[in-house]
Amino acid sequence: MDLLKLRQLTQIIRHGSYSEAAEALGITQAALSKNMRVLERETGVQLLERGRFGAIATPFGAALARHADAIDAELRAASSQIAALQSASSGSIAIGCGPSEATRLLPIAITRLRRRAPGIRVTVMYGLSTALIDMLKRGEVDFTLSSVPNFSVDRDIRTIELFEDKAAVVVRAGHPLLALRKPIAPAQLVGYEWVLARREELERRALDDLFISARLDPPEPTIETTSATLMQTIVMQSDFLTFLPRELIYWQERSRQLHALTVAAPPWRRVVGVRIRARAAANPAVEAMIEELRAAAKSIQD
Repeated sequence: MDLLKLRQLTQIIRHGSYSEAAEALGITQAALSKNMRVLERETGVQLLERGRFGAIATPFGAALARHADAIDAELRAASSQIAALQSASSGSIAIGCGPSEATRLLPIAITRLRRRAPGIRVTVMYGLSTALIDMLKRGEVDFTLSSVPNFSVDRDIRTIELFEDKAAVVVRAGHPLLALRKPIAPAQLVGYEWVLARREELERRALDDLFISARLDPPEPTIETTSATLMQTIVMQSDFLTFLPRELIYWQERSRQLHALTVAAPPWRRVVGVRIRARAAANPAVEAMIEELRAAAKSIQD
């Protein structure tokens, strides 16, 4: 099976269009269509469906594209490993990082790595946990750094736990809730407007559980976003509430721009860690970065 045709298949699926994929690949649409027909003959199944709205992968096409992404990721890892082996202080790393981890943990680790191996080039992709794991599976990053689930059944992903963080209901300086007697009951949070992450995110599910445990309906956010920066900014400028990891608001708490409320509920903790493909080829640059992340996590906890 031709790797080039597999890469072309993934481009069609990502663009949802033969014409856009052909333009991105720098070939004609006719040549691309011909290659897909050859690939379908080789596999014996239909890989793509064409219609008014473009090209859509069949279940067979989606499965084959996932394997193609994994093959591409392994080839990139192999190239990076060869480059790193040529020089112990060189190579490249692509990291998928969550917003909280970009606040302190990753900058500390990168600074330590730069002193140890200044020739290593680091690329950081930013996003929330659900988006990051998709990046990892597609081979766009070498590993992710974010909240990790307590239990995972995905055997293709290996988890390295680094430290525990807490999350809290967060308000601006001078918010009316700060004047109330502590701890604040969950019922006292009802009636406020919320800006929150999407419901599939770990922190959002934890907030829902806090209200459900108090026999209250979880808040329906006025604003739902994937932007941690937007959540913080709206809260700093209004009486909106949000629910965020303490690491994410570390600097704003120190400058007293944001405050974590003491709520009468069991504290929610999240595990911060690295997730990496279980069958990823050894990469000295990646291993050095993870080693520095362990050291940075220890310094934060100390």
